[in-house]
Amino acid sequence: QGRMWAYTVGFTVLPHVGGFFGWFINRKEIPVWYEKLKKPSWCPPRRIFPVAWTVLYTGMGYASYLIWNDLGGCSSKAIVPLGLYGAQLALNWAWPLFFFGARNLKMALIDILCLDGLVIGTMCSWYRINKIATLLMVPYLGWLAMATCLTIHIWKDNPEQKPGKSE
Repeated sequence: QGRMWAYTVGFTVLPHVGGFFGWFINRKEIPVWYEKLKKPSWCPPRRIFPVAWTVLYTGMGYASYLIWNDLGGCSSKAIVPLGLYGAQLALNWAWPLFFFGARNLKMALIDILCLDGLVIGTMCSWYRINKIATLLMVPYLGWLAMATCLTIHIWKDNPEQKPGKSE
């Protein structure tokens, strides 16, 4: 019973690790660069993002624990469902590095479009295993839809600087 608690906490906390790392690396770019970008009127205020990601990462982390537990741990049955989850998590963690770190809006857009597909694939692979886990991913998919639209608008409305031009 004690081990299961550790697994539950570990799976639930894991998504936060990459999210925190991405924020920590890029935290200085937000006031310097992001605030100057042209954004649509419906862009959420900055203070909403950490709250939203805390809720979303917690839900997806716990959902991944449910899948792992239902499949008996790291079994052969878990390769695809948890592999898709791991791949989408890697793309999730990479997005801020492309967007804020490299300031590469095109790569950030490509990343989030691939991320959308992987999250849908993850949810489809999870549906037969655990419907609650799948439902826990729905708010994440909804937030990603907004984030994808926001990334598209920012990419379109902020042409990338050519080398040699000042920012």
